Amino acid sequence: MDWAGKRRVLITGATGFIGRYLTQRLVEDGAEVWTGVYPGESLERAADLPPQAEHVSLDVQDAQSVRRAVEGAAPDVVFHLAAVGVTDPGVNPTLALAVNVGGTVHLLEALRGRDIRRVVLVGTCHEYGASQQLATSGQQLVVEGLDPFNAYAASKVAAWAFGRMYWRALGLPIVTVRPFQVYGPGQPAHTLIPSAIRAALTGENFPMTPGEQERDFIYVEDVVEGMLAATKAPGIEGLSLDLGTGQAHTIREAVEHIWTITEARGRILAGALPYRPGEVMHLAADAGRTARLTGWRARVGLKEGLKRTIAKMQRNSR
Repeated sequence: MDWAGKRRVLITGATGFIGRYLTQRLVEDGAEVWTGVYPGESLERAADLPPQAEHVSLDVQDAQSVRRAVEGAAPDVVFHLAAVGVTDPGVNPTLALAVNVGGTVHLLEALRGRDIRRVVLVGTCHEYGASQQLATSGQQLVVEGLDPFNAYAASKVAAWAFGRMYWRALGLPIVTVRPFQVYGPGQPAHTLIPSAIRAALTGENFPMTPGEQERDFIYVEDVVEGMLAATKAPGIEGLSLDLGTGQAHTIREAVEHIWTITEARGRILAGALPYRPGEVMHLAADAGRTARLTGWRARVGLKEGLKRTIAKMQRNSR
């Protein structure tokens, strides 16, 4: 897609971790970007967005607010990232339902009947839950291989189902992408990778679970490239795409890489914390299928991505 042709883009959740990278990339490519900013959002977070982007007030829980934002932006392409519970597995189920499901429905209702080239809904790898493990153990899978284990993941499954319905019933050109374990500079400080890096750089011990969970770590800039690929590939409307490398690493392995790169003095206290109830032990993307459908593959390996993230955090700390 030729973004430099002043293609109009609406991004919900633009002030979030991935949203900021996506906004910056599209502005650099020459798109006319409208960022949906929650009315209660801090001015500081909105100020982090590129000045070339147009800001529009957007509360996904308010159908009229969503409709006004869509009418103002008149987008050709929409990226829907606005959500609650991304880094909070204990998010209230009622809130997750209102924001992640209700907000998606409000957006799709506002888009029906409009000339839209592509709508990219952003889900999560946690929609799969334990289904990948069930597949290898020979147990019967749930429909579509989805098996959410918390309110956030369940709400994303429901949002995916509504997206499928709007594609089938109304022809909205919807594609769902499911990022895996995203990391990179600027990620919320309380999440795994930045908290481990901070401990390593300050010489602190790092308490963690035993760390045997296997995750498909993907660098944030690769995720953005995958999202852009989802707008360009023909004939993928109604489908879901995994955004990951296809390779799983244990949580402990990722933390040990950080210790090696930084030559950390503190200790990794593996096993100091318990696993979360219902913890899923293996999540890896079907990267081959995404590559066949879009031509996109992740380029940044875990060690290289960690080096970039550590270097940026070191520069910021100075």
